[in-house]
Amino acid sequence: MMNGMHIAPDPLAGLLGEWAAGLNLWAVVLRVCLSLLLSAVIGWERSNKRHSAGLRTFMLVSLTGTIAALLDCYAIARTGSGHMLLSTAAVIGGAIISIHSVIYSSRNQIRGLTTAVGLWADGLIGMALGLGIYTVALISFLALLCALLWFPTLETALKNRSNHFEVHLELTNSVSLQDFVSVIRSLGLTINEIEQNPAYVGSGLSVYSVAITVSSAMLKKYKSHAEIIQALATLEYVRHIEEI
Repeated sequence: MMNGMHIAPDPLAGLLGEWAAGLNLWAVVLRVCLSLLLSAVIGWERSNKRHSAGLRTFMLVSLTGTIAALLDCYAIARTGSGHMLLSTAAVIGGAIISIHSVIYSSRNQIRGLTTAVGLWADGLIGMALGLGIYTVALISFLALLCALLWFPTLETALKNRSNHFEVHLELTNSVSLQDFVSVIRSLGLTINEIEQNPAYVGSGLSVYSVAITVSSAMLKKYKSHAEIIQALATLEYVRHIEEI
């Protein structure tokens, strides 16, 4: 009972037996092993896509959450205190790790957001296992895995149907930028923003991030982002162009 609310026992722990819900050797072994196993699956998915935070990182973050939750459980059982200090610290630590795993690429892109949030969620799953809340941990694990495996396809499909997109543009010289803008407008496209990429300032290259909106009804109906970019790539003063 918490604040007048009855908390039902964990269904999976009930199936496994009372030992799984308690603080005994085999319960600890089960929670740690499940933490490593589930996080290894998520970590494998990330490393398989060549992300910097891979198998070991996810396993360690989840294990940290599990250990923190277990220690809090032991502390509460021994002292009777209801404060979960280590678990709170684990959440804050996971958030800090997530923030620091976000980087900016030379093409003015933010990279690592998915992995950063994945690490945070992975740590919380580990904490749930450490607390013996197996059902929440398993459902959260499946949701996280589905989000990482299947949602990118949906995200790409929705992105391709959008009238807005952004490109990384490399021109042979800065004078050609005006010509590029004129061509964009003649094609029925609208430039929302042009930003010179600071990573290339002083390098002799003319590199920009360009936000574009498809304003032509004909283009909206028949042309994909890839086809528009392919057409722009044929301009003689365009050294390189790609969607970001």
